[in-house]
This record gives sequence, structure tokens and C-alpha cells, in this order.
Amino acid sequence: MFKEKYTVVGVMSGTSLDGVDLAHIVFTVKNNNWKFEIVDSETVSYTSDWLNKLKIAVAFSASALETLNQDYTSLLATIINDFVKRKHLTNLDAVCSHGHTIVHQPQNGITLQIGNLPQIASLIHQTVVCDFRVQDVQLGGQGAPLVPIGDQILFPKYDYCMNLGGFSNISFEQNKQRIAFDISPVNTVLNFYANQLGLDYDDKGSISRTGICNQNLLNELNVLNFYQKTPPKSLGFEFVKETILPIINSYSIAVEDKLRTFTEHAALQIALALPNKNGSIFITGGGAYNDFLLERIQFHLPQMKLIIPTAKILEFKEALIFALLGVLKLRGEINVLSSVTGAKKDHSSGVIFKA
Repeated sequence: MFKEKYTVVGVMSGTSLDGVDLAHIVFTVKNNNWKFEIVDSETVSYTSDWLNKLKIAVAFSASALETLNQDYTSLLATIINDFVKRKHLTNLDAVCSHGHTIVHQPQNGITLQIGNLPQIASLIHQTVVCDFRVQDVQLGGQGAPLVPIGDQILFPKYDYCMNLGGFSNISFEQNKQRIAFDISPVNTVLNFYANQLGLDYDDKGSISRTGICNQNLLNELNVLNFYQKTPPKSLGFEFVKETILPIINSYSIAVEDKLRTFTEHAALQIALALPNKNGSIFITGGGAYNDFLLERIQFHLPQMKLIIPTAKILEFKEALIFALLGVLKLRGEINVLSSVTGAKKDHSSGVIFKA
């Protein structure tokens, strides 16, 4: 007989490198009806040293990645232990951790999330559920996006669920199955150019707002092959580094104009990605604080109702949903949908490490 209540900590580190998100969550389930409460949450920023390592790790050798994985697992354990201690958390069912993606090349059968080594369970003295992407790639899937099953279970009343993080991704029901895919880069690119101005990010899109949209650059970005592909499809930082940045950098225009043009590109690709242009879209992720980006999305989707949730859900939705994926794994239930990732079958992904 399954339990009806689970107390867990969800842990997530996204591609935008904001830091490690931690959320103390209580799930209750009765008659397959799931409810949740985010009791407490916080983001622990990376030191400048770690930030630099994670930015360049995609180019590391195999041995350097192995060392990085060991070091990052220790870092993550320290962060989790500190959170558990300060929040006085006891009797946890599990810590459910995504880790941090360094390499994501599903077309080559490769995906690597560091911080998921077995010793993390003994370092934090908790049951750990982690490494959710590898099995899906082994089954021929994209290993991403994994959030849509959480959208389906926890946020079924919205026509679309969209995350605006390092990349934008969308999730929705179509022909009685969940469809989801990555749309385009967002904060991975916008933050890169904000950094060139000495800023961590473009606050509320205020700098983008002052720029001029370069039509030639916009056109070149919009015809990239990825946007013509049909789902399932997913993106990694390699796409930004090898494709997007070289195109933008080939234009001798002001940083403000690059930000403005890419904001327009991201907004337009979101509008083009939706099969129906009306209804409601539930928006989470750091990009939901970018007022100018939201204005441009609304411009391209005038019939769509944009819904921004409370700060806790907005900022910690991915930690929440990876916590759910961990609980589903503990229950031996499906937590990855083949309709979303393209895997051979629906499956219960992740590994469980006992303390």
C-alpha cells in the first residue's frame, strides 16, 4: 500500500546558472489526485569560481569532467546538508536532485548531469533519487524535457505550461497525450550579453527595451534548422555556444541591439510554437520577471492569457517537479512520458541511492 504523504527536498540547478534551487515540499495523494505545498525554499548562488567552472565545463576532457563531478557532488552535499540543518528538516522520505547538466547530446546517446554520484547519499545521510535523464536517452529519447509529467499532474487546468529559464520549453495536451519540447534559448543568451555590460542579467528587460531590433539578424536566427524540426526535440548549451552566439557576434551592433533582437526572436519562436494561439499559458522560470520579454510574447499572442504564479512556484517549479519525479520513482510509477521525449516507452526513470 502506497503512502498518501511524502516529505521531500527537491534540488535543481538550471542552465542559466542562477544557483542551486532547494525546496522543502510536502506531497499528498489520494485517489490519484496530487496536491503539494512548498513549505520553504531558497536559491544558493554559486561562487564566482564555481560559476566560471560550470560555464566552461562543456569543453573539459573526460578526466577533468570526472574530477568536476566528484567536486560538484561534494558541493551539492554541503549545500543540501546546510539547508536541511537550517530548516530543521527531519524524517525526509528522500532528497530528489536533478544535478547540473554539463553535456546534453541525445542524438549521440550522451547526457551528463554532475552531482549524481552514489556517495551523495552517504554525504547527506538521506535517501537520494537522482540522475533522471540517462535512462531516457538509453531508451532512444531526448532525455528532456522531463517537467511535462509534473505539468500534467500538478497544473492540469492550464492550456499551456511554459518555463522561461536558460531555454524556453512548453507542455500541453494534444490528442489525449502530453506534448512538450524545448522552443529556443532564452536566459543563456540574454544573460551572456548582460554580462558584457557588467550585469548578471537584464533586469526586467530594461536594457533590451532601449535597443533596436536588427531585422537581418532576426531573420537569420528565425530560419535556423532546429525551429523547423518537429517534436520531440531538446536543446543544450552546445546549441548556444556553437550556433547562436557565433551568428549574433557576426553582427557589429551594440549589445543593447543584440539583447533587443534576441528578445524578439525568443518571443516570436514561442508564439510560432503553439498550435493554438488562444487560451491560458502558465509561465514560470526567471524569464517571467523579464517584463519586456512578456510584453513581446503578448504582442505576438494577443488572444493568449499570460498567467504568472506566486513567487515560490515561479522560481521553484523545476525543483518542485523533480521532487515529484523522485516520489514517483520511489513508488515505481511512470515519471517520464515517451510522447514528450521520444523514448521507446513510458518509464520510471532515475536511480535511488540509500544512505
